Amino acid sequence: MHLKDSKIIVIKIGSSLLVDDKKNIRKKWLSSFAGDIKKLSSKNKKIIIVSSGAIALGCKKMNYDKTNLKLDKSQAIASIGQIELMNLFSEIFSKFKLNISQILLTLDDTEERRRSINAKRTLENLFKINYIPVVNENDTIATSEIKFGDNDRLASRVAQITNADTLILLSDVDGLFTKNPKKFKDAKLIKEVNDLKKDIKNINIKGITEFGSGGMNTKIEAAKICNLAGCNMIIANGLNLNPITQIEKNNNCTWFISKITKLDARKKWIISSVSPKGELIIDDGAKKALLNGKSLLAAGIKKVSGKFKKGDHIKILDNKRKEFARGLSSFSSEEINKIMGNHSNEIQKILGYISKSEVVHKDDMVRI
Repeated sequence: MHLKDSKIIVIKIGSSLLVDDKKNIRKKWLSSFAGDIKKLSSKNKKIIIVSSGAIALGCKKMNYDKTNLKLDKSQAIASIGQIELMNLFSEIFSKFKLNISQILLTLDDTEERRRSINAKRTLENLFKINYIPVVNENDTIATSEIKFGDNDRLASRVAQITNADTLILLSDVDGLFTKNPKKFKDAKLIKEVNDLKKDIKNINIKGITEFGSGGMNTKIEAAKICNLAGCNMIIANGLNLNPITQIEKNNNCTWFISKITKLDARKKWIISSVSPKGELIIDDGAKKALLNGKSLLAAGIKKVSGKFKKGDHIKILDNKRKEFARGLSSFSSEEINKIMGNHSNEIQKILGYISKSEVVHKDDMVRI
C-alpha cells in the first residue's frame, strides 16, 4: 500500500507529540510535520489534521497538573489552550506557506446526519480555497456523556464523513504488535491487517492498552469505523521527525486495509441507516439528469410526499411513481413545496435567505 494512491488523508496527532513529559512544546517536531504536510499538499493531496493538545497547552500556560483536573475545570482550560494550540499551528505552518483553519466538533456533529453533512460541506469548501482544516474535539462544551473520549475515534468519524482514502493515527509505537513490545522482546509488528476479525483474533488487545495515548483498543475501534467507510487506516510512530515521510520511505507501520469501496460504503450508509422520511416525484428531464450523474434540482420536482427535515433520508420516484433513487435532502419538505418547479437562481428570492442550489446533492444520492 502507498499513500500516493490517497487523495484525501486525515492525520491524527496526539498531545504527547506536541508537548513532551516536561511540558516543553516540541516545535522542532511540529516543524518537521509541517514540512511533510507541505510535500503532500504539493502533490494535490487534501489534508485534514485532527489534533489533541488544547488541554495540555492550557495546563502549560496556567501551570496546572492535567491529571487532577475535573471535567468543568478542564473545559475552561481547553478554551485557553485552544488559542495556544492554533497559535502554535499558525506560527509553524505559516513558515511553510500553509493556510490553516480551525474546526471544533462534538460527537453529535459527526453522528447526527444533518450536522455531519454541514461539517462535510465546510471541509470541502476549505479544500477548494486551499486551507488545511485542523479539527479538535470541542472540549469546552463536550460533557462526559457526549465526548469522543479519544481523538482516535473523532479522527475515524472525520475520515468517514469526508470520504477520506486513508486515516493516519500517529502514535508512540510503530503499529500493532502481536504482544506488548515494551514487555516482550519477541513481539512482532503486524504490517497489514486485511480482516479485522481474523487477523487480530489471537492478539490480546486489552493486554497492550498501556502504550499509545488512547490505548490500542480505541485504535482498533477507529479501524472498524474506517473499514466500514471504505477507508484504509495506518498506525505509525509519530515520535520521529518527519513522521509521514518515514511512513512513505520505510513503511514501518501497520496498515488496516478496507475491502469495501468508498462508493459501496456510502451507498450502504444512505440506504440502510434509517427508513426514508418522505418522497419526491420528479419529471423525466430530472430523471435523465440523475441517470447522468447530476444532482437533483428544484426545477425537476413535481410533488412532495411526507414531512421531513433538512438532512433526512428520502425516496426519489419517477413520474410513474417508481422508486429509482434515495438520498439526503438539503431542504425540508416545507421548503421544497415552496421552491419545486423553480430554477435554482430563484430559490433565494422565494425562501428569503441564501441556501444550496441542489435539493439532493449527487454525493448524497444512491440510485436503486
